[in-house]
Amino acid sequence: MAINKAIVIGNLGANPEIRSLPSGQNVANFSLATTERFTDRNGEKRERTDWHRIVAFGRLADTCERFLSKGRQVYVEGRLTARQYEAKDGSGKRYRTEIVARQLRLLGNRPNGKAPKAQASEYIPF
Repeated sequence: MAINKAIVIGNLGANPEIRSLPSGQNVANFSLATTERFTDRNGEKRERTDWHRIVAFGRLADTCERFLSKGRQVYVEGRLTARQYEAKDGSGKRYRTEIVARQLRLLGNRPNGKAPKAQASEYIPF
């Protein structure tokens, strides 16, 4: 048995980038920040922010395009994947770990102060 599941709740670092695949299906890419607050050994309060690359396809990408914007808080559930690509400057291979979203929930308030009205998911529980 194997499980590949990632769940993150955080804030968008920028508006999602939307593009179309040759098949006509949309894909959305965005970064999500999660912040951990803790007290170090010396008793000082610290904060550490991790950035996560999120990829969404199809209807979920369309939802990202419509409802997500910089600073928006979201819940993302998906699977971890790693991919390899060639650096643009030709200096070698690069690796990127991403979360391929299966489910997205809008959290928090919109910038204009209204609560979110739409949620989208391509995740179908068994």
